[in-house]
Formats: sequence, structure tokens, C-alpha cells
Amino acid sequence: MIRGINHVTLSVSDIDRSFAFYRDVVGLRPIARWARGAYFLAGDQWIALSLDAATRMGALAEYSHLAFDVSPADFDSAAAAVRDSDATVFKENRSEGASLYFLDPDGHKLELHASTLEARLAAMQAEQWDDLELFEL
Repeated sequence: MIRGINHVTLSVSDIDRSFAFYRDVVGLRPIARWARGAYFLAGDQWIALSLDAATRMGALAEYSHLAFDVSPADFDSAAAAVRDSDATVFKENRSEGASLYFLDPDGHKLELHASTLEARLAAMQAEQWDDLELFEL
């Protein structure tokens, strides 16, 4: 049975640039680094960067993205770090909770999000999303 997400790996075109971005801008904690990659912790989750010549050259048109959990008390300073880095903001927040949607140097879509699953589900119910079906947690 699945216990959770083990790790997420992102292909990058420049390990030095991406290492600095995820450490200094996103605020992830570096755990290991080598010539072709790096590991970071995002809370209890493991994020890997892997140098890859086939890495995308910009953002994909689709909405797929990776959201990082930020406490409401820390959201403004985390968002300021992203904005100060000149990272591209790709979407304005229209959902509950504070969010900032931005791109990493290779165009991976990322989000800082200061809310919970429970708050999202409550907002969906209150807004009466079409054909909403909730299951037991």
C-alpha cells in the first residue's frame, strides 16, 4: 500500500543555478550535492535535482505544478524572496489560502501555498463546485 510520496525529481539544465535557486529563493534545506545533482528537504519530503540535457526550455502550457507548504506567518517573507529573485509569476491566486505561483529557472511550475487540505475542501463545499464528491479522509 502507498504510504506517501517518497521524493520528487526535477530535471535541470544548470545544477549550480538550480541549486542556488532552490536553496536561496525557495528556501529548501540542502542535504547532498554532486556534479550532476542535489537533494533537498522540503519539510519531511525529499526533492531531487538531476542534471539532464533534455530538460525543458520553458514552462509547459498545462497547469501541473509542485506546491510547497508555507505557514501563514511565513508566507509574506517567502513570497518576497521569490519576487525579489525576479522569478516569473505565472498565475494569480484565485483559490482559498495565500498562494504564489512561479517558475524555476528551467520553467518548472511551483507554488508557495499557506493553507491545508481541510480548508481547501471546506472552500470547495462552500463554493459548491460542480459535481463535487468527497470521500473519507
